[in-house]
Amino acid sequence: MASVFDVAKYILERTGPITAMKLQKLCYYAQAWSLVWDETPLFDERIEAWVNGPVVPPLYQWHKGSYMIESVPEGNADNIAQPQKESIDVVVSYYGSFNSQQLSDLTHMEDPWRLARKGLPETVRGTSVISQASMAEYYSSL
Repeated sequence: MASVFDVAKYILERTGPITAMKLQKLCYYAQAWSLVWDETPLFDERIEAWVNGPVVPPLYQWHKGSYMIESVPEGNADNIAQPQKESIDVVVSYYGSFNSQQLSDLTHMEDPWRLARKGLPETVRGTSVISQASMAEYYSSL
């Protein structure tokens, strides 16, 4: 199985440099849609419901303090199976035209983030996990 760093590297190969926040959201949507279309997760790392939307903590720890991300040296896109690369391509094609704030706003309107943040005001930090089951259920219904 690929890691979130493999997925991030592949996304950046498709998009070129993007903001750290946009990279986080594209990794989230790639995971969500892989669960629906490929019926398998892209990566094992957990996704948490942070104030600004879904975040993969190990990816955040790596890019913390950076605004623009140009490459992910730890990643290896060859670790991603071809069907999953095709799913990521569709995600990047669809969501790639949104800026980071638009993607954050979009996740705030969707059930996986909202359910994981239940009971927390939007401005309060939290580390609740957005479950793969929640993502698969929500996105498969769209």
